[in-house]
Amino acid sequence: MYFREDGNPQGKPIVLVHGFACSLHWYDRVVPRLADDYRVIRVDLNGHGLTGGDQGLDPQDQTHSLAAVLDELDLTDAMVVGHSYGTDTALGVGAISARVSEIVIMSQSPDYSLAKLPRGHSLVGLPMVPQLVHHLTPDWVVWRVLRGGFRPGFDIGSGFDDPRQPLHDRAVMSRGMYRAVAQTRDLELRAEPLDARVYGIDKPVLAIHGRHDQFFDCEASITRYRAAGATVRVIENAGHTPNVETPDEVAALLREFLIAPRPL
Repeated sequence: MYFREDGNPQGKPIVLVHGFACSLHWYDRVVPRLADDYRVIRVDLNGHGLTGGDQGLDPQDQTHSLAAVLDELDLTDAMVVGHSYGTDTALGVGAISARVSEIVIMSQSPDYSLAKLPRGHSLVGLPMVPQLVHHLTPDWVVWRVLRGGFRPGFDIGSGFDDPRQPLHDRAVMSRGMYRAVAQTRDLELRAEPLDARVYGIDKPVLAIHGRHDQFFDCEASITRYRAAGATVRVIENAGHTPNVETPDEVAALLREFLIAPRPL
């Protein structure tokens, strides 16, 4: 699993995990806002970015791969932040690794019952469909789907050093990720929704949502996470991707959560 380190080598570790069809570049604007005080580590999940490959794509496999990175780096007292598909990995590694002290989940409903995903999304898990989607979908269609992940009117390209970064990340993603997110993950969330995992974990959890998330029901999600015991924060001017749209607010919320008093 490819990873990148920035910031203060002596600082508390913050591990940033991206979502489906993304890469560590989706935190490019967040890192400089944390690097003065914290040791910031970003990963490319299996099947994504410079990690690549077609193995270890399901949420549980991603969790064990990330746990191995934490072991390799010998981290202690680490905060793990997961965005969208990466929330499963953040909660998973928090549950199995004593190296994790806080967990942040961002822009993910507890299960797909609260999803507002593009029509027919489940079909991409069928044989041969991912190859057709990857090879035949023109860029303008990809941009149209991507816009659903941001607040209305946000210039997606402005959130990246390379305005075409989202297209590059999708192009190099393993085709097997479609099945992992549309089928395997759906079954796992049905068996154990993320709010049930939050309730069952003995570590502080922060849930961040953008008010204008067009992929998941924000209000219903925050209600369920709050009931499960998570601290909940809503970014009013963000959509599904606050780490790209509102990096100042995301960094400020992470800092606030780290210094917040914990119940005895």
